Amino acid sequence: MTEQRHEYRSIWTGLRDTAFEQGFVNVNGINTRYARSGTRGKPALVMLHGTAGHWEAFSANFKAHSADFEIFALDMIGCGFTDKPNHPLEIKHYMGHVLGFCDVMGIEKANFMGCSLGAWISAAIARNHPERVLKLVLLSASGYFSSAENRGRIISQRTKAVDDPSWENIKAIFNKLLADEKSRVDDLIAHRQAIYRMPEMKEGMLNILALQDAEIRERNLLKDDDWKAITAEALMVGSLADADEYLRTAQVVSKLMPNARYVEMEGVGHWPQWEDPETFNKLSLEFLRG
Repeated sequence: MTEQRHEYRSIWTGLRDTAFEQGFVNVNGINTRYARSGTRGKPALVMLHGTAGHWEAFSANFKAHSADFEIFALDMIGCGFTDKPNHPLEIKHYMGHVLGFCDVMGIEKANFMGCSLGAWISAAIARNHPERVLKLVLLSASGYFSSAENRGRIISQRTKAVDDPSWENIKAIFNKLLADEKSRVDDLIAHRQAIYRMPEMKEGMLNILALQDAEIRERNLLKDDDWKAITAEALMVGSLADADEYLRTAQVVSKLMPNARYVEMEGVGHWPQWEDPETFNKLSLEFLRG
């Protein structure tokens, strides 16, 4: 009897036949890890990950976007293998780091693709620096609600994972991020585990989790008038298997933004771009090319 096997998937699956480079660059004193792909001279597409994440969240999206865009994905300040300064990280710090990165890389204007915290930062850039933004692709958007339940879950999971970065504790994070067990691939977990094992990450996580403090979060949220002031064209993706404040945020703020288009994806959790890249890449490219 022939053994039935699922097709093996890893971070490398989306990169193995795609030209890309990884490097480190100094951004205002912060040694910043990034990946670069796509076609030089094409419009820039900057990809921003979520809370305490890393650029590999977008590894399944490089190839599809490579012909039309010059792609930049980075580990944001305090995250991944980028430097972790010892102070609480608020939206202004992420925004300053991302725009500083763009300056160093010679990017005057860019399309921004952000997931979760990355969507919040992308929206904040569009609100405060519209001259730097072409279009927005926002996934699992945040930055509108402040849910005590969601904040508590994030604090509990991430603190537990960085205090004891066991396989089980790291995988528990991806149980929320990804709806389908098959999407929670081993090397994704192992990569996150390596980051959370870094000696400086325990203190770094406290600074990342500053946005989960009720008072700090409240002063960083984008209010109705802020979302209404974002004039860039935006694609807002709602993940139906991630039916909490992120789905509600996408539904609400897409109605506030004057040039937003809202679409839903079925069967995907917090990372639709990873969990169903075929569907997501098609939606994204149709929007960005349009």
